[in-house]
Amino acid sequence: MPENNEHEPSDDPSPAPAAPFAVNAAGERILDARSLRGLAHPLRIRILKSLRHDGPATASQLGERLGESSGATSYHLRQLATHGFVEDDPGRGKGRERWWKAAHNGTSFADDLHTSSDPEVRGAANLFLHEIAGIHTQELSTWLATMRDWPEPWATSGDLSDFTLDLTATQLSELNAKLHAVIETYRTLAPDPAEAGDAAQVRVHLHSFPRSTPPR
Repeated sequence: MPENNEHEPSDDPSPAPAAPFAVNAAGERILDARSLRGLAHPLRIRILKSLRHDGPATASQLGERLGESSGATSYHLRQLATHGFVEDDPGRGKGRERWWKAAHNGTSFADDLHTSSDPEVRGAANLFLHEIAGIHTQELSTWLATMRDWPEPWATSGDLSDFTLDLTATQLSELNAKLHAVIETYRTLAPDPAEAGDAAQVRVHLHSFPRSTPPR
């Protein structure tokens, strides 16, 4: 059960400063081999997701959100801070209460992570990608289970489609880039003032992959 203590221990060391890291135009942290290994833990991925989607929180609040002890969330928050994924949110809380926030909008793989021959890097990449796939599956299942609780415009606005195309690897990359570009145009698009009260946080999943035998 989550602990109710809202304060981290007084002897809790501050995280070491993170080394410089790359960020893309969308404000996403570009993972390299070192930072990928630092993030590739199921609870760390869930903590970072919660801070990005649900907002800043203390270690205890994250424990309650995720069904973990505040000791576990506190430890993994410090590890995430060491790698520059989270940072203090000094504008919140009071006294010794420590609030955390995500440092970036999202994460993106550096190209060489997909082709690395390092077993440790490959293992970390596999864990990370499978954890993200599991989160997507959970989010979709939650929506399907609750969609009838939403007003009709929302219940009919979601999408669960799939397509089969014959493409080259270059064409697939081009397709993904175009889809990402369309999504980015909606990132800062404010709702019409008359409909602002009807706005909700929307998750968009994009999965695209070949399914036949790899070419020789």
